[in-house]
Amino acid sequence: MDGSVGAALRRRVSEARAAASARPRATLERLTLPLLALVTALLLAVLFYYPVATVFVDAVVEDGRLTFGPLLSVLGDQFYVGRVLGFTAYQAALSTVLSVLLGLPGAWILARFEFRGRQTLRSVTMVPFVLPSVLVAAGFYATFGASGSLNAVLSALGLPPVDLLPSLGAILVAHAFYNAPLVTRVVTAAWESVDAGAVETARSLGASRRRAFRDVVLPQLLPAVLTGAALTFVFTFASFAIPLALGGSQFATIEVFIYSARRQLEYGRAASLAVLETGVSLSLMALYLRYERRQAAQRRGVRTLARRPLVPDSWTRERVGRRLAVAGYGVVVALVFLAPLASMIYASVSVDGRLTLDAYRFLLERQATGAEFQVKPFPAIVNSLVFAAATLVVALPMGVAMGVLTTRRFRGRWAVDALSMAPLAVSGIVVGLGLLRGLVFGFEAFGYRFTVTGAVAIVAAHAVAAYPFVVRTVAPPLDRLDRALVESARALGASRARTILDVELPLVWPGVVAGAAFAVAISIGEFDSTVILAEGGGSYTMPVAVERFIGRRLGPATAMGTVLLAVTAAAFVVVERVGGEFRG
Repeated sequence: MDGSVGAALRRRVSEARAAASARPRATLERLTLPLLALVTALLLAVLFYYPVATVFVDAVVEDGRLTFGPLLSVLGDQFYVGRVLGFTAYQAALSTVLSVLLGLPGAWILARFEFRGRQTLRSVTMVPFVLPSVLVAAGFYATFGASGSLNAVLSALGLPPVDLLPSLGAILVAHAFYNAPLVTRVVTAAWESVDAGAVETARSLGASRRRAFRDVVLPQLLPAVLTGAALTFVFTFASFAIPLALGGSQFATIEVFIYSARRQLEYGRAASLAVLETGVSLSLMALYLRYERRQAAQRRGVRTLARRPLVPDSWTRERVGRRLAVAGYGVVVALVFLAPLASMIYASVSVDGRLTLDAYRFLLERQATGAEFQVKPFPAIVNSLVFAAATLVVALPMGVAMGVLTTRRFRGRWAVDALSMAPLAVSGIVVGLGLLRGLVFGFEAFGYRFTVTGAVAIVAAHAVAAYPFVVRTVAPPLDRLDRALVESARALGASRARTILDVELPLVWPGVVAGAAFAVAISIGEFDSTVILAEGGGSYTMPVAVERFIGRRLGPATAMGTVLLAVTAAAFVVVERVGGEFRG
């Protein structure tokens, strides 16, 4: 009897000890996500919010006093409010209209037809997120410049040459190159979530196919069209490299004037223009996030429309007309999207219609014999790859942590989502200017002056630019994760950490890999912040090298651009093959 009592006591002591040892582990597991979120928030505060706040302070402080002088000076200047801000909004509005007109047919094709290569074509709609803007500028120079492929064709036809650069038209088409795929992606997602039951009900009540589209489908698509237009306006309003390269001084936007003011060390004027630009961008980005939350809720439990085969078994006049429309759109896509890149590659291996590798030989000679102050190709390539690797180390954990947090259900989630996505609405020029003023120039704290090197600041800027795309790539698979699997693993005794490693991570791994590829591609192609932070130093990257060559020697610019295209294309292939889904 005494033995059984002793055994029971020992068992209870053992259970108490196990429970006592499990409590700290359970507490640690419960606090892991909040701690990761806290670390991410601190990094955002140091790398993004503090630098941007430094820029805004320059707009309202003079000689250490709060006067709002620089901001009021810009607001009271008709040139900046009327000419600069007005032209920036005007070209952004035209770019938005052109992008929507070019992107909607693509959404119709992807949402309504099934055909071989459809998934690859859908993946191509991620081009705006991975292709460097300066690369597009080089492609347009190779196509529409004085010695571009367009003039080569005109000369072969016996027609006089034209020089379309600089011009507003080139800026608009280049912006459409970037943003039409974005419109296609947003509208395709909405079209694929249209309630098929509502359409069938309208048809059964006697509505024609056109009437059903107008009364049922179109109202569900309109918010997506407006959202795509709002995003396009944000990105074209804050565009820098394309207006700088293709527009020149006569078509300069607010971003170009911010950059010019920074080069002239007029930080108050640069900051005031940045305040105006950021206010517009953040307002429109808030509307986009609101739409996204509503759209995610509408997608759950809806039976969607079935896609039709692009090549039907039998042909009618209507079907022939639709397929001809698809073919015509394919020609337009080839001219707008493929011609600039093909022209750039061709220009890198030809001179006056003669195939040659002189441009690549020039880069090798510049590397061997160039002066210290000249841009050389190998350091640009090495810097780009090193910065991309460092960006991956910083941006990927931040993006995964915030992706996990924003897919959880808690009060105030929308606010966390909005604050975490703010870097998407603030231009690289503003971020670069803030990092220069806040971290590179240094700041006083605890009796010490803290500064960072230009290379570290560049990695910080690249991480800020890449991090939102990691969140938007990781969040969809996390949001669709079957929580029953997680709960089953926990019920069988798996710890929270073991559940993440053995259940959640394998299911969302494609999104993580795609997010990593996005981070690398965006870092390699980032130009806006890099051109500010790399000035006067040896931290220039491939996009900066391309920009330095443009306008001086087209051959080396296109050769460097072709190398940059190969590197970014490799990252794009990873995204496409892994199958990562970008929410946006």
